[in-house]
Amino acid sequence: MLNLQSLDTLFDLACAEDIGIGDITTEATVPPAQQGIGTLHAKSAGIVAGLPVAERFFAKLDSALSFRAFVSDGDAVAADTVLAEVQGGATSILIGERTALNFLQRLSGVATLTSQFVKAVADYDVKIVDTRKTTAGWRAAQKYAVRVGGGHNHRFGLYDGVLIKDNHIVAAGGIGNAVQRARQAVPHTAKIEVEVETLEQVDEALAAGADILLLDNMPTSIMQSVVHEVGERAVTEASGGITLDRVQAVAATGVDLISVGALTHSAMPMDISLTLALVAD
Repeated sequence: MLNLQSLDTLFDLACAEDIGIGDITTEATVPPAQQGIGTLHAKSAGIVAGLPVAERFFAKLDSALSFRAFVSDGDAVAADTVLAEVQGGATSILIGERTALNFLQRLSGVATLTSQFVKAVADYDVKIVDTRKTTAGWRAAQKYAVRVGGGHNHRFGLYDGVLIKDNHIVAAGGIGNAVQRARQAVPHTAKIEVEVETLEQVDEALAAGADILLLDNMPTSIMQSVVHEVGERAVTEASGGITLDRVQAVAATGVDLISVGALTHSAMPMDISLTLALVAD
């Protein structure tokens, strides 16, 4: 589940950025007492994610607003589907419209793209996972959207997983040194993952006792050989240059995980709009 309270600081930043000292257009044109209903509807097909986020944002903006969802996060919807309604002061609805849509559109876009990757490898025993290539401040929300789309989360940050990459290997003086130092520094329950690019590095990482091998930008033919060589000795994760056109071939190599940065850094927002209707006194 997503800790919605953890997004409150992000909401504050978004409001400060967008609203500033006030929405001069809305305040000049809309009577303060005017009530309305804003209808959120999809203009394109996709997987919905972020309705609870939009609901909390509107409530934080104006506690008198009420929010009613007609679908749930994870639902596949067609174009023209009504997703939700927000009712209350028309001024508050209009002031919050853009920011609420930003969250809902982008999170739905992440869920939709993730779903496409998951469906592409449905015939294989492999998991699609995300990366740390997220929008600053949005990580928890974007990783939530990946889960909504059927994917899985990699580490959330530098603090909750050991991933020894190429520059760590250089700084430590080799894979063996890096793994040994990591093993001495972290709890015995922690897994050690090592990024490898060549067959020589695969052998070094296995000899050092790595638990997970990150096969970075490997051609699928070499990747398949590595998976066969590794067997049950380590978990294998493919990464780098993973596209929808290529992901099925990567899955066919037998890797356990496929990490895709594009899930969060390149997902196109789902087209969602808000239409306001006035409520008579």
